[in-house]
Amino acid sequence: MKIAILSQGPRLYSTRRIREAAEARGHKVRVLDPLKFSLDVEKKNPHVWYREKRVENFDAIIPRIGASITFFGTAVVRQYEQMGVFCLNTSSSIATSRDKLRAFQILSRHNIGIPKTAFVRQRSSVMPAIERVGGAPVIIKLLEGTQGIGVILADTSKIAEAIVETLQSTKQNVLIQNFVEESRGRDVRAFVVGGRVVAAMRRSAQGTEFRSNVHRGGVAVPVQLEPEYERTAVMAAQILGLRVAGVDMLESNEGPQVMEVNSSPGLEGIETATGVDIAGEMIKHVEEQVLFPDLDIRQRLTLDRGYGVAEVPIGPESPLVGKSIKESGLRDQDILVLSIMRESQTIPNPRNTREILSGDRLLCYGKLLAMKTLFPAQHWPEPKPKRAKEKAKQPGT
Repeated sequence: MKIAILSQGPRLYSTRRIREAAEARGHKVRVLDPLKFSLDVEKKNPHVWYREKRVENFDAIIPRIGASITFFGTAVVRQYEQMGVFCLNTSSSIATSRDKLRAFQILSRHNIGIPKTAFVRQRSSVMPAIERVGGAPVIIKLLEGTQGIGVILADTSKIAEAIVETLQSTKQNVLIQNFVEESRGRDVRAFVVGGRVVAAMRRSAQGTEFRSNVHRGGVAVPVQLEPEYERTAVMAAQILGLRVAGVDMLESNEGPQVMEVNSSPGLEGIETATGVDIAGEMIKHVEEQVLFPDLDIRQRLTLDRGYGVAEVPIGPESPLVGKSIKESGLRDQDILVLSIMRESQTIPNPRNTREILSGDRLLCYGKLLAMKTLFPAQHWPEPKPKRAKEKAKQPGT
């Protein structure tokens, strides 16, 4: 295969390891700086230029997009996606994970532990937000910081308020998060490739430092994850659409809490700590997936008028509870169950004998009118009656 690694640092450890792993498996590799691309957008003819030469004959793209070039870097990835080239992480998943608030918002609807988080703009809202997340001490984060940069521990509410106001005055967007005391100076990073954890390490800060990042002097040791932590890491990566991710988790008394999901995780710290050939695992996954380029299932399956894709929640009062897919009669209504999401498990292409349980979410394709009947009844407020118009007064009355 011909593989392009999008990176500004060809000599960086991670970029160099990925290139070595790909070449060791017989692939041709080029490292290209995302900022040196030009993009042409034309009808049925998207293409790219690199240093004013067309470079399009790649089988796969491995993005290593730094935080400082997220906008243009994801535009390059998106262009290759439109050209039908397999991208290890998609442009949308990179952009989503890079925005911490957006990532937490998406994760919050799922059964995944996350620290209590607040986002405010008005000065009067800062102190109430601090109290809502548990009070001081609190963590204050820049929305797009990396490697521990832009993460501040405020010991008192007054200090936290002052920090937030100062950062906001410089046009910085910040998050206010609950400080997990029992995990102070320590976290777990799980490296996810293709829906499984291939390596994990525990990072510990040194001295009085509370940030455990290896780039800030943290010490890393290999760790065998408990099932709950492994499940959380895989789910977080999948929910954000990342095939490759470094999932950072705090070890709280309530279980794992996702602190960050990194779309371009560094390899040096975790390969050194665990001895796992993570770069090789990434290339193996590229080989397995390159024949299956991304497609938008909602766009592809809604071409026929009246048909579409919907995610149907199954509540305890649903008549489908306890029935198999065959017994449910969905197929007779021209509804096909593509997958079942059950807690942390996704059941693809379920058999007709699979039982439907309360709490399941069915991903279905079929007639929209038929699928509409599967949703719980919506109780909209009754419209208020319009006031009767006063009768026009007759002349002489």
